[in-house]
Amino acid sequence: MKNKRQEMILEIIKNNIVLTQEDIQNALIKAGFSVTQSTVSRDIKELKLIKGHDSEGNYRYISAAKGSGSSKSLTHYYEMFKTAAKSVDCALNDIVIRCHNGMASGACVAVDAIFGDRMLGTIAGDDTIFIVMRSVEDAVALTKELEKMI
Repeated sequence: MKNKRQEMILEIIKNNIVLTQEDIQNALIKAGFSVTQSTVSRDIKELKLIKGHDSEGNYRYISAAKGSGSSKSLTHYYEMFKTAAKSVDCALNDIVIRCHNGMASGACVAVDAIFGDRMLGTIAGDDTIFIVMRSVEDAVALTKELEKMI
């Protein structure tokens, strides 16, 4: 069921300009799936969907998963982060990244792709990313790397 739902999400964003999770949820419900907003949110993260511009310049949900781990896709992630992030700071083992409005989700996908193995977890809002690290030292080191990227 999950795979079919996620395939449908990819089909929805491919064929429609979708701006919100609610739009995805409504389209899934019309297609016969019973889903909650939190399920859609998890699917978006697993599918590595971000808000960005498509090839025609429309702002919408798009897939950020372009190749798995290739240097080309890592360059793409670095550019996504650099474009979206405004500032980085840390306190104890937590990192907070401030982003331009509406761009935290995309920047979070980029951070997860580049540094995911070093973090305990991330969460993104509209303009803020919160990262939990294993230690204060890890948080300070990653903060310095992220600052260099901006």
